[in-house]
Amino acid sequence: MSENKQLKYEKKTVYEKAGAKIVASAYEYAKDYVKFLDAAKTEREAVTECVRMAEAAGYRPYQFGDPLKAGDKLYYNNRGKNIFLFRIGSESINNGIRITAAHIDSPRLDLKQVPIYEESGMCFFKTHYYGGIRKYQWLATPLALHGVVVKQDGSVINLTVGENESDPVMYITDLLPHLAAKEAGKTVREAFQAEKLNILIGSRPLDGEEKDSIKMGVLSYLYETYGITEEDFLSAELSLVPAARARDVGFDRSMICGYGHDDRVCAYPSITAIIDADESVHTTMCLLVDKEETGSDGVTGMQSSLITDIITEIAKALGGNEATVRANSKCLSSDVSATYDPNFSDVYEQRNSCLIGCGVSMCKFTGSGGKGGTSDASAELVAWVRRCLNEAGVVWQTCELGKVDAGGGGTVAKYMANHNIDTIDMGVGVLSMHAPYEVISKVDLYEAYRAFRAFYNFE
Repeated sequence: MSENKQLKYEKKTVYEKAGAKIVASAYEYAKDYVKFLDAAKTEREAVTECVRMAEAAGYRPYQFGDPLKAGDKLYYNNRGKNIFLFRIGSESINNGIRITAAHIDSPRLDLKQVPIYEESGMCFFKTHYYGGIRKYQWLATPLALHGVVVKQDGSVINLTVGENESDPVMYITDLLPHLAAKEAGKTVREAFQAEKLNILIGSRPLDGEEKDSIKMGVLSYLYETYGITEEDFLSAELSLVPAARARDVGFDRSMICGYGHDDRVCAYPSITAIIDADESVHTTMCLLVDKEETGSDGVTGMQSSLITDIITEIAKALGGNEATVRANSKCLSSDVSATYDPNFSDVYEQRNSCLIGCGVSMCKFTGSGGKGGTSDASAELVAWVRRCLNEAGVVWQTCELGKVDAGGGGTVAKYMANHNIDTIDMGVGVLSMHAPYEVISKVDLYEAYRAFRAFYNFE
């Protein structure tokens, strides 16, 4: 009977397969992850945190043309919004690089370039949403302002308002139910319009001002506090994100609710795994990118040529061939997957869904419809990854993003694969993905860390 059971593939939880010691380690690991999540609510803040972690582990800045040797631990900070960590292994660089690639941007509300206006006794910011949000989720909830203002002389002002208990927060008003009969008959798309996602920021007029006195009060505060004028918003990157901190979920504290799990829940185990994988003979790389939520375009996105530029420089410095290095490299596109939610079971196919608590999730293909927009990893790569994870005792599962034709989505995997690098998606399952507060399992987070570390060290 026991032999017959081995013929079947069954998902089991980390609690069943890994035991109490691993679970205890997962809960402990999650404590520092929560600190990272709260400190890194934008891609700029995530890079700052990653630089701090890298330097504490002995990594130093890299510049193109620097000589390289086995054991070197380096990072390349791309414009403060995208970072590469890499460690040079002892084996030939022509054997390839072990790469994990995650993104550190998350859906949010960005300020427009001319954002401030006054109307009917109130002052507002105008916004443009970033990434795939459900607009109604951002109404009537406390929001914090994060970002930078770069003045004409090049000086940079970093802003974070709304995170401390003593700070004011920002807010988007919602329509009271007593007057919402008309909206109740509309679709969600019709009822919640992007141009109405305006941020309430003031209502007190400035003494002595006759026109736009409330706006002038806000501008006076910004100038007196930060030295910012209205024109300075033209060269600013300011975003609204949820103001609350990450918290444990459940009486058993088995889950974490927070903003930005997608995809910092994969970025954090990626960077901690490369830092902890010093024993690897392979050259290893952790790549954390921006702009995934908007298509991976731009100089800090995955479609930038920077990834090939850095691989070329590494190959050249170590006497390798860049094409050979790419062909022999392997990449885990460490992005989140959609956890099966029994409250919305009609859009999932449970046999092929990610289940909470069942470990890190491997997704052979993403895309939509007939696998549109995916790289679809090869069977050979899947088999190699299976062996890697199983030999390391990692608890893992396979998944897809919902039922066929129910929707879909993509990750950075296809852009890595386009460089002739074998790539597959692997990450942590998320409930309420793209909501202001998402939920993940602590044991799934820890199995991602164990999976990435095993990947860096295997064979």
